[in-house]
Amino acid sequence: MEEKVLDAMKKAGKPVRPGKVAKMIGEESKEVSKIISELKKKGMVISPKRCYYAPSD
Repeated sequence: MEEKVLDAMKKAGKPVRPGKVAKMIGEESKEVSKIISELKKKGMVISPKRCYYAPSD
């Protein structure tokens, strides 16, 4: 699931909101938000501006 979220973010090519990622992969936005939080803790995702997230690579 983490891989799915990261792939969707990379495909978007710009910082995205969790709701947009959820639509892209067909999952609940609450679930996606939790996954993004975990990825952020691991340093795999950054938040360039409030409520928007992007892969850190």
